[in-house]
Amino acid sequence: MWFNKSTEAVVEEFKVNLTTGLSENEVIQRREKHGLNELTSKKPKTLLRIFLSQLNNIMIYILIGAALISGFIGEISDAVIIGIVILINAIVGVIQESKAEKALDALKKLSTPKALVKRDGESREIPSQEVVSGDLVIIDAGRYIPCDLRLIETANLQIEESALTGESVPSDKQANLIIEAEDTPLGDQKNMAFMSTLATYGRGAGIAVATGMDTQIGKIATMLEESTDEQTPLQKKIEELGKILGFAAIGICALMFLVGVLQDRDLYEMFLIALSLAVAAIPEGLPAIVTIVLAMGVQRLIKEHAIVRKLPAVETLGSVSVICSDKTGTLTQNKMTVTHFFANDEQGEITSIDLNKEAHRLLLENLVLCNDSTYSETAKTGDPTEIALLEAGNRFDLSKDLLQKTYPRVHEIPFDSDRKLMTTVHNSNNQFIVFTKGALDSLLKISTDAYINGETVTLTEELKNKIIEASNQMSDDALRVLGAAYKSLAADPSKEGDKIEENLTFIGLVGMIDPPRLEVKDSIALCKKAGIKTVMITGDHKNTAFAIANELGISNNIEEVMSGSELDKLTQDQLNDKIEGLSVFARVSPEHKVTIVKAIRSRGNIVSMTGDGVNDAPSLKAADIGVAMGITGTDVAKGAADIVLTDDNFSTIVSAIKEGRNIFNNIKKSIIFLLSCNLGEVVALFLAILLGWASPLRPIHILWVNLVTDTLPALSLGVDSGDPTVMDKKPRDPKATLFAEGAGLRLILNGALIGILTLTAFVIGNNLYPDSLMHAQTMAFVVLSISQLFHSLNMRHPDKSIFQLGVFTNKNLVYSILLGILLQVIVITVPALASVFKVYPLTIRDWAFVLLLSVMPLVINEIIKAIRRNNISGKTV
Repeated sequence: MWFNKSTEAVVEEFKVNLTTGLSENEVIQRREKHGLNELTSKKPKTLLRIFLSQLNNIMIYILIGAALISGFIGEISDAVIIGIVILINAIVGVIQESKAEKALDALKKLSTPKALVKRDGESREIPSQEVVSGDLVIIDAGRYIPCDLRLIETANLQIEESALTGESVPSDKQANLIIEAEDTPLGDQKNMAFMSTLATYGRGAGIAVATGMDTQIGKIATMLEESTDEQTPLQKKIEELGKILGFAAIGICALMFLVGVLQDRDLYEMFLIALSLAVAAIPEGLPAIVTIVLAMGVQRLIKEHAIVRKLPAVETLGSVSVICSDKTGTLTQNKMTVTHFFANDEQGEITSIDLNKEAHRLLLENLVLCNDSTYSETAKTGDPTEIALLEAGNRFDLSKDLLQKTYPRVHEIPFDSDRKLMTTVHNSNNQFIVFTKGALDSLLKISTDAYINGETVTLTEELKNKIIEASNQMSDDALRVLGAAYKSLAADPSKEGDKIEENLTFIGLVGMIDPPRLEVKDSIALCKKAGIKTVMITGDHKNTAFAIANELGISNNIEEVMSGSELDKLTQDQLNDKIEGLSVFARVSPEHKVTIVKAIRSRGNIVSMTGDGVNDAPSLKAADIGVAMGITGTDVAKGAADIVLTDDNFSTIVSAIKEGRNIFNNIKKSIIFLLSCNLGEVVALFLAILLGWASPLRPIHILWVNLVTDTLPALSLGVDSGDPTVMDKKPRDPKATLFAEGAGLRLILNGALIGILTLTAFVIGNNLYPDSLMHAQTMAFVVLSISQLFHSLNMRHPDKSIFQLGVFTNKNLVYSILLGILLQVIVITVPALASVFKVYPLTIRDWAFVLLLSVMPLVINEIIKAIRRNNISGKTV
């Protein structure tokens, strides 16, 4: 650890001459030993490898099996159709995955193109990749840091590190510090500078102590490489479902074959029938429908200002139980803002300043004029703290440009990190006025008077204590405090020398903070109502973090806050045990964020992590859902995330979770619908064989229903209008199956009903046309198809009647049903198609029978729902 070593020890360890720097020979030797100063990554996956990975799925294995079976029994067209379904699914997956892994590419772009180093006694600008350990690197304002440095010289150096540490304001650097504590967070390592951060003020020099993958940025790159993509809850459920269907298909085959042996049927014929039944058990269109519904969800989320980079993330959103959020720029506005003041012996919010009171006006004029930054509605430059002061002045029409015309600057003493003060001198009608701002303790040492009620009074101990008390109150509210003082001079200030900053008159204080986003508090309250916990993770200090968390309603007790140094003392298991009682983590490193996410996930939670900085990237990948800010977010964060918010609004996450919940509900409707339809086919075939009848359906009938008739309503259910009360419920249990909450029972009952109705049609057909098996099979085929279409109306809600919901509130579903019926009519009436499907034209009487049977699932479900609603209302009375 370089921060706890003296500059002399670092110089000795790297064997570098501070006057001349390294020699070219030393540079060559060190580069051969350590390599270039750049980030490396694993070889990217080839398109072929990505394509093959899309096939590594239990449902795809089953579909491949179904295609082989279809080909084996002579149904070549079935095998081709199933093959096309598999191919489409794989292509969609390849497109999604090839877009996803861009995080490391973005991280590499962060490295600065040029570095200023001293070698062989000369200053040289070189490509940053050529920096080696031990190089003497020179820093000036506006230059990016090329590697990790132990600073050996600083002059008012400030470095903007928010992307790495989460700090809202640039960090003051001091080379002469030696930091003893080994668990010092990155943000407190004041004698260090880190790769890809930006020097905003002053100058300095440092020795390169880490390059390439050994830097803090390199460690983040390593964590990104080590992260593995885990399956989403839906992917796990579909894999479980695939296993169930696979075993069911094998079981059905074996059972049917056994029945055939017991019935002394032709074994080859029974083998083919058993295989047909296995194909009937598999919903061939399921993988494609889930993929398409998720893709439609992506389009819906774009309207909510959320861009989904990884398709399964759409569904995972709906099961999120904990949102881990970065503070700076996510929960807060990422700009310092003056919120409170103390002047004229009064304390209050900045909005209550009264320019008619001389002390109030003088305070603002001081802070605006003693300032090196610029501010306008369209542009701002300089230190964030100074910009905040100019913005406060602008609120009261005290712009820097106008004030400088009245009080032109004639002299200045720049800010110095030792003095912690800045002073400017202004001409005022041939008189001179000195304005000084800075740290309160430094200011009180050089002030002898105070300006109160238009008069200059002696700064007594009592008055000093009152000022310090006001400052402490602001500090307790996590405000950054800045003091202001002045004095008038009759003589030319250049003759005063160092005496300019003596015998000042204290004016007042201002307190500033990076304030919360206005809409975030309501969103966090909505999360609580929906059973979602919000956890704040930040690089800021403990008190600042708690103040923001308390204001937003995330935490009410300082005991719920843990710092990075406290985290370091815990093992992963110890943190896992304590995590439930913690809501805020302060002063944390990128490694800490990953540890926190792992701890929360260990309690069975589905975790969303939001952030915008480079330091957030590893935890964005470690979470179930990584959410990056689209405007302020770094390319690294966006590359690591699953979802990017185009409006940088925490509230958009809540809207996306609501949408995700509805999307999951719709996918579940589609899956249960498809499975109940497949069960109907299995029941019809199984009972017919068990009873010794001829097969009521041909394999092509089953495939037509599975891939065409069922698919259109399933897709329409996938885009059903959302449940308005979905955020009134707790997140669903990620361990719960798709068949929870009565869905499994409804699936079995409706599947059995569809199967029995299909067999009924077959029996009626056999009785009406005893010499035409094809006629009876046609009636069974039509009832199977159309009854499933009507059954889709039942799937919109488990309890509410379709008439309560409104038949036309999902117009897509109505169109799907009508189109499905039309296609069924075309298949039967068009001779060319009829010969392919081996069906017989139906009479008017036949159509009356089949339509009456087909509508029964809707009628029976409506009756059951009505009875259930009456029972529920009876219990509540």
